[in-house]
Amino acid sequence: MGASRTPPVTLTDEAIVCRVCAGEHDLFEVLMRRHNARVYRAARAILHDDGEAEDVMQDAYVRAYEHLSEFEGRARFSTWLTRIAVYEALARVRMRKRFDSLDAHTEDSSMLTTPGSSPEQQVSDVEMRAVLETAVEALSDDFRVVFVLRAVEGMSGAEVAECLGIGEETVKTRLFRARGRLREMLFASIEPALPTVFEFHLSRCDRVVAAVLMRLGMRE
Repeated sequence: MGASRTPPVTLTDEAIVCRVCAGEHDLFEVLMRRHNARVYRAARAILHDDGEAEDVMQDAYVRAYEHLSEFEGRARFSTWLTRIAVYEALARVRMRKRFDSLDAHTEDSSMLTTPGSSPEQQVSDVEMRAVLETAVEALSDDFRVVFVLRAVEGMSGAEVAECLGIGEETVKTRLFRARGRLREMLFASIEPALPTVFEFHLSRCDRVVAAVLMRLGMRE
């Protein structure tokens, strides 16, 4: 009996939905764990806030569970679920504006280092992620959510269009403009450091000069 409740790794979302609707309610956890990252990123891209994104995740999962029998399979389950999260997040944004509650929090990137990397590489990874996150955060709301769903989560243009209720051409346009804006911001952030690239230190200068003078017989 217990074994039948544990789905194999190859079980599709749709198959799990059917089993949950048939009474195996515990399997809903599989769906949550399978799609947590995507749902979080979708909500976070809209809300700018970790805590609120987690709240929206919970609301979206509860709403999805309550309406699971209405899932008809015309779209992928992941798209259906992400659309619910997007709607929940947008509703929260409207509520936030209504009450003039501002201030998003900067995401802690200290946990984003690459496993097994050197301390120097870990510092570099954190710094790079911080730069990227700051740039993504600076995008307009419309561009940011499209970029996160399309480029970060790898959703298709059609899936993103369905989640956001916009045309697929609009998705393409916003993604193109988001990438262009990111390139501009990232270059602006590194431009001050460009003069230090391949810096020719005094010790290297002395070493080269000394070697040349020696080869020319001007120094022993």
